[in-house]
Amino acid sequence: MRRILLAAVAALAIAALPGAQAPAQQQVVNVYNWTDYIDPAVIERFTAETGIRVRYDVFDTLEALEGKLSAGRSGYDVIVPTAEPTFARLLRAGALRPLDMARIPNAANLDPALMARVANVDPGNRHGLIYLWGSIGLGMNAERIRALAPDAPLDSLALLLDPRHARRIAPCGIAVMDSAGDVLPSVLRHLGFSPDSVAPAELEAAQRALLAIRPYLRSIPSPPALLEALAAGEICLAFAFSGDVIQAAGRAAEANRGHTITYVAPREGAQLWFDVMAIPADAPNPEAAHAFINFVLQPDVMAAITTQVGYPNAVPGSLPLLAAEIREDSSVYPDTATLADSFVAGTPAAAGERARARVWARFRAGR
Repeated sequence: MRRILLAAVAALAIAALPGAQAPAQQQVVNVYNWTDYIDPAVIERFTAETGIRVRYDVFDTLEALEGKLSAGRSGYDVIVPTAEPTFARLLRAGALRPLDMARIPNAANLDPALMARVANVDPGNRHGLIYLWGSIGLGMNAERIRALAPDAPLDSLALLLDPRHARRIAPCGIAVMDSAGDVLPSVLRHLGFSPDSVAPAELEAAQRALLAIRPYLRSIPSPPALLEALAAGEICLAFAFSGDVIQAAGRAAEANRGHTITYVAPREGAQLWFDVMAIPADAPNPEAAHAFINFVLQPDVMAAITTQVGYPNAVPGSLPLLAAEIREDSSVYPDTATLADSFVAGTPAAAGERARARVWARFRAGR
């Protein structure tokens, strides 16, 4: 999951009655996306080219998205859930409309290999198409860490999960994002278990590992708050989404804060995640939703979004349109070896999710 609504986007938002039908130039598409997760110019261009206005709302946690959708009649036409777990849960609940691929010819622009990873959740990719994707790893100010722990491994999760290292690094600030589904799989894998495990003994081992470093954490914030703390230099080590670290690095550089932030995918293998565009089953304007998704999947549009937010997209045709420093940055587009070592976490059954939630609650409480 990651991103205050930009003023340029907010200015485009207009009210619309759910289900209302109007001439094309007066139609509205209701989009619900992550905070700071689009180029505002894309919204402007979509309206200019189609005559369809955009009401653009944002969320910063998957729980907020699920809460809106589970209540029904959300009023949204396009949502952008993470494939695991939210998209998977919505799909199981019958809360998503199958996509009419005849209305989305630009779906052909998507990378088949990446779409195959999402097909594990959505067979045939019938309900969701990749918007952006990335990995989960370590955001750091390596210089500050080296000053405190010169022998600590900067390319390993041991930097965070080994209490010997965490204790020494703690003075410059450590944070872990508040997201069990995005943290526990990597902890389990680091311990030698399946990232999808819900076995009591293995969850207990993960809990012990997290509690062992809990005294050395400055905070367990939401992803947006973690991004700001990293950019401001309030912390020197974060377990976070790759794009959030990249955005933090950009903000620190723009503000001339005097520190350099880098992203590292752990050598043990980074968890990949995929945010997908989907249409709720009760979307008031599915026709406009299909038009919006098709528009976004154009190579030049996806290039503009990646340039703005720092996350990779799944449209290979966008790569030549990106600046070399983005296209060739392995923290944005992982190399082949990194992708080969990566994994996609599954969504446990309800009992497993409850067990994981208990582990996370104890970690947050520190006991």
